This record gives sequence, C-alpha cells and structure tokens, in this order.
Amino acid sequence: MLLAIDAGNTNIVFAVCNGDTIRAEWRATTKASRTADEYAEWLAGLLKLQGMSFTDIDQAIIASVVPAAMHDLKKLCTHYLHCDPLVIGAPEVDLGIGNKADRPEAVGADRLINAVAAHERYPGALIVIDFGTATTFDVVAENGDYEGGVIAPGVNLSAEALHQAAAMLPRVTVQPTQSVIGRDTIPAMQSGLYWGYVALIEGLVARIKAEYGKPMTVIATGGLAGQFNQQIAVIDHADPDLTVRGLILVHQRNAGAVALRSTGT
Repeated sequence: MLLAIDAGNTNIVFAVCNGDTIRAEWRATTKASRTADEYAEWLAGLLKLQGMSFTDIDQAIIASVVPAAMHDLKKLCTHYLHCDPLVIGAPEVDLGIGNKADRPEAVGADRLINAVAAHERYPGALIVIDFGTATTFDVVAENGDYEGGVIAPGVNLSAEALHQAAAMLPRVTVQPTQSVIGRDTIPAMQSGLYWGYVALIEGLVARIKAEYGKPMTVIATGGLAGQFNQQIAVIDHADPDLTVRGLILVHQRNAGAVALRSTGT
C-alpha cells in the first residue's frame, strides 16, 4: 500500500491508500523539529488501531511546503517503510500537467497536486480554493495546466493577527453569527471574520471568472472548507480529499519509474 504525506504549514496529513481507496487518514500538527522516530512512533500506534502496520506499506509519496520537515519525513519512509518516497517537485517526478506560472519552481507542491486531482475529477476550467493556513485560489485550464492564482490570509491567521495587533481584542473562535451587526466585541469580531471571509471568497471568485472569461467550476478543499462551504453559493463542489487524491494519481503515473528505481535498473 501507499503512504501519501501532505505537509502543510499548519498540519501534516498522512493517508494510507490501497489503489484508489483511502484506507485511513490522520492529521498531525506541523512541527519542523519533529524527528523521523517521533513520526514513526505516532504513526505506528494509529496504524495498529486500524489493524495495519509498517509492513503493509511499501510505497510513499510526499508533498511538502515546509522544507525543514522534509529530511525527517523522507527518513521515516526510508528507515521505517524501507522505500524511497516520490517527492513532488523533484525533477524526475512527472505530474502530467503543465505549469504556466512565471516561476514554476515557486508554486507550492500542494497547489500543483490539487490541480492534478481537480482536472482528473471535474471537466472544464476550474478554480480550486484550498482553505488552510493561507487560502489559495488556483486556476486550472481545461487541459489541466496550472495557470496561476491568488493567495490570501487564512481565516484563522486573520483571527490571530487581529488579536495580536489590537490590545483590546480577544482571541475568538471563527463561526457564523446570527446577524452581521454585532452588539458586543466578540460577536462583532466573529461577524467580521466569518462574513468578511465569505465576502472575500465570493468577491475573488467573481473577479477571477470575469478576468478568465470562460465558464469555470469552483472546487473547495482543505481543513477549513467545511466551515464555509454551506454559506458560499459560488462553491460548486466540496472535495476534502482532493490533495490525497492528487498524490495517488501522481504516484500511479510514476509507478513504472519507481519500480525501476527500486530494482536498481
């Protein structure tokens, strides 16, 4: 089976996949200081709860936007799973799509993987919104090429920045309010964060569509998508496993090269 690892700025997702099926999926807080041994101890316990062990996994793929975490994630694969992982962004890994960004090397691995999965799952031109530490809007052409996008602060990042920058404003949970007009500090903050974020999504999607000039389908993914999907009419599909699906697709595409590398030919 395949271990797919998506290392983001806030969380790292580990998914065990059997073919196209995601057997199990777990999320851990991203800590660049975490060692391969710590990952292994944590993962071994979770696998056991699902009736699995390291011996059931013989392949791995990693997408990471946290360079400092890469060494120990790769060591986890080589030392405990006894396999060399595919790493998104490595020259030998074929994504199967074009990258039209001015600096292709600067595009986050997760954004490219999302484009791969979205193109495979949905027809036509697409906007992929990934709700994470940052909220990213990625434009995917009808032929699957990554064409660029938008990066905005994530809602939790905005909430923390508001608290840190204003002495009188507390930390608040991000949640919808019954009315937009808040009659006390906390509901006023929650309204501004939640409904302001909804307006940001709707406004940027409208501007992207107007600039692109073609019909586009909007896909939502990421850890925070569930908090907003029902309130944002411009979102056509919610796909929480989009990144993992993309990792599966890229691994399948490169399976022949992986087999050759493992045999030393």
